[in-house]
Amino acid sequence: MPEDLSLPPGEALEEAQRLLDADRPFHAHEVLEAAWKDAPPAERELWRGLAQIAVGVTHLRRGNGPGAQALLERAAERVEPYAADSPYGIDVNGVADEARRVAARAAEGAGPGLPLRFRLTRTPPDA
Repeated sequence: MPEDLSLPPGEALEEAQRLLDADRPFHAHEVLEAAWKDAPPAERELWRGLAQIAVGVTHLRRGNGPGAQALLERAAERVEPYAADSPYGIDVNGVADEARRVAARAAEGAGPGLPLRFRLTRTPPDA
């Protein structure tokens, strides 16, 4: 990922979703982190939470269950305040629920092969 990556929010979500679907969570994190840095102050915690989800998945994929659990739980807490507005069509409740589900599985010892269903927006990009 280029260090100066800057995408509009919708494109950042599409690219991050594509990377998550391809099981490339670290790269998805890079896209979401760039969006976090570009976001207006009122949205920064949302984008930070989404980036933390991707990093949490990265930790899980690398076998660090405790790290994954901690990041995913924090990420769910960070995105939940945005549920009422759901900016950019982000499925805030769905993302937070999936983050908690995966965090709980990581706490139970689930590892790198755990199937994930992170869908960042309510409608898939090709729908």
